[in-house]
Amino acid sequence: MEDRDRFSEDTQRRSCSKPPVRNRRACRETEKDRGKTKPGLPETRKTGLQCSDHMNQPLPFWLLLCVAVFSLSTRFYNITEPPHVCWDETHFGKMGSYYINRTFFFDVHPPLGKMLIGLAGYLTGYDGTFPFVKPGDKYEDHNYWGMRGVNNNISYTLQPFSLSWWLWLILTGVNLSGSLGVKFVGLFVIILVGISTAWDLWKLLGDLNLSLVDFAKHLFARIFGLIILPLFLYTTIFAVHFAVLNRSGPGDGFFSSAFQSRLIGNNLHNATMPEYLAYGSTITVKNLRIAGGYLHSHWHLYPEGVGAHQQQVTAYLHKDYNNQWLVKKPDNHAETPELVRHGDIIRLEHRETTRNLHSHLHEAPLTKKHLQVTGYGINGTGDLNDLWQVEVCGGKKGDPVKVLRSKVRFLHRSTGCVLFSSGKTLPKWGWEQVEVTCSPYLKETPNSQWNIEDHINPNLPNISLHVLKPSFLEILLESHIVMIRGNSGLKPKDNEVNSKPWHWPINYQGLRFSGVNETEYRVYLLGNPVIWWLNLFSLGLFVVMVSVCSLALQRGAKLEGERKAHCRVILEGGGMLFLAWLLHYLPFYTMGRILYYHHYFPAVLFSSMLTGITLDTFLQNVDLLCRPPYSKYILRGGQTVLLVGILYSFYLFHPLSYGMRGPLAHDPSSSMAGLRWLDSWEF
Repeated sequence: MEDRDRFSEDTQRRSCSKPPVRNRRACRETEKDRGKTKPGLPETRKTGLQCSDHMNQPLPFWLLLCVAVFSLSTRFYNITEPPHVCWDETHFGKMGSYYINRTFFFDVHPPLGKMLIGLAGYLTGYDGTFPFVKPGDKYEDHNYWGMRGVNNNISYTLQPFSLSWWLWLILTGVNLSGSLGVKFVGLFVIILVGISTAWDLWKLLGDLNLSLVDFAKHLFARIFGLIILPLFLYTTIFAVHFAVLNRSGPGDGFFSSAFQSRLIGNNLHNATMPEYLAYGSTITVKNLRIAGGYLHSHWHLYPEGVGAHQQQVTAYLHKDYNNQWLVKKPDNHAETPELVRHGDIIRLEHRETTRNLHSHLHEAPLTKKHLQVTGYGINGTGDLNDLWQVEVCGGKKGDPVKVLRSKVRFLHRSTGCVLFSSGKTLPKWGWEQVEVTCSPYLKETPNSQWNIEDHINPNLPNISLHVLKPSFLEILLESHIVMIRGNSGLKPKDNEVNSKPWHWPINYQGLRFSGVNETEYRVYLLGNPVIWWLNLFSLGLFVVMVSVCSLALQRGAKLEGERKAHCRVILEGGGMLFLAWLLHYLPFYTMGRILYYHHYFPAVLFSSMLTGITLDTFLQNVDLLCRPPYSKYILRGGQTVLLVGILYSFYLFHPLSYGMRGPLAHDPSSSMAGLRWLDSWEF
């Protein structure tokens, strides 16, 4: 937007040499008033373009350098404390180890943040061998400060088309790809930049001094810098991610069989197996819904009151021996080798428990309009409710079932329903695995389609599976579908603390990272209450100031000089930051997934910047309330109080930043004595 203002000012200066009739008076007035004082205003306040130039002066480099040094020093001070695994280091440290060991894993967010953690660990001497089992485990001799340090820091008046203009445009695009490459919440800042860019282009389109050719240059420059470049870099992040993580690991089961075939060490990598399904084969059956899981059973029974009290059948996202099933004929007799074909009636016997895949007229545990699926019988004997008809999607009677390539459905003979993975997570009694049902709705969907993945039959010839490896675009698309579905599946568990969005702006409750008693090193995540509540006050003050400014403009008030510049800052700059805060905060009210206190942190960054603009503009215009020199005293005094107050509040609450030992807050000898201002704070 400042590019647009500079362009307009330059145009006005050039037009004074030969202005149209309607512009001559404005040019003469500008030249006449330049350097003169306005009645009733301080002598230092001048009108015209000089005031805008004064407002746009950049901050001294030494000031920016001091802020950067202060920020880095406060973040890296005492970085090695506590010397044990602290809260989410359990997950992110383990993921860093996976990158160092090139072991494939699954996470619900894009990989850039975890890649940087792994890189930091590698560069600082960490060898990727620490197990990261649970919070509190001692690091001992493992070098962990690099990975912890990078976590502490992840978190234009320019002439158009100049070198500096292009530099900032490209850096914006690079950072957009980086923000989305760490977490999907980066999408909110992309929306913000998109809105700002659209508004900027709309104003440029209305500038009649700008030709359509120049407007097209602006448009295509932004398309390149803010769309094409970020997309390329974002895609490159995943290309590196897939290239590094090329070994089988705990994330294999979340992905399709074809995806797994590219992972070294996976049983499908360069594997050979029989091409067609046959009776007597031992198989695993994978649902084609992304993250649908493997057909699975175990010795545990459905609890009383949940359908029939029979053996549980679920979908499990990981490879496991309890995923193995034996293919049998209804009479348990088969001539070897005999292929399974479209339309055949089969039994599926669970290898570990020898119970048959079974359904009946009891409702499913979660999807009440579906029927329950269980394991029934013993040693392969059961009843007619164990019979399933094989259907090859798109096939005809007699077509064989191709391993990995055929989409197969299993129709229950007695009830007519179809085997189905609902995607819903069972409670703790179901080990939080995925619900498997028998659906009365026979429409073909990925939830009701399965493929044969592992296939063992020594009586059949094997073929190579190398031809199944997917392309880069296919695995890129699949990984995003898996991440999005995994994110939406993060529901609060029983008795798990779930932070509420209304808690966040008022700093109602923090998050315990480590330690609970006096002998442990305690780390408690809580916002600085002085800054948090100052931000909350400033949000209200901003709304009042915008309302007053808008009413003044609507009533035709003539704002000149710095007053006009301040009005523009609060309406345009402040308005964009207020919109950024809303974009990064309000969507969480609509999310069904589990929420944590730290989800507010991107929003609080924009809220803090808005606080700076709001309070600075208020103090700069306090002469509306009192005359000089008192207004100047209030300006300097207010700035001093804010600076000293924020620094002192950091000193008061610094044990929360760096952790603490010793007595708890209620003890007078505690470092936090008297600072537990709300009962909901748990330090």
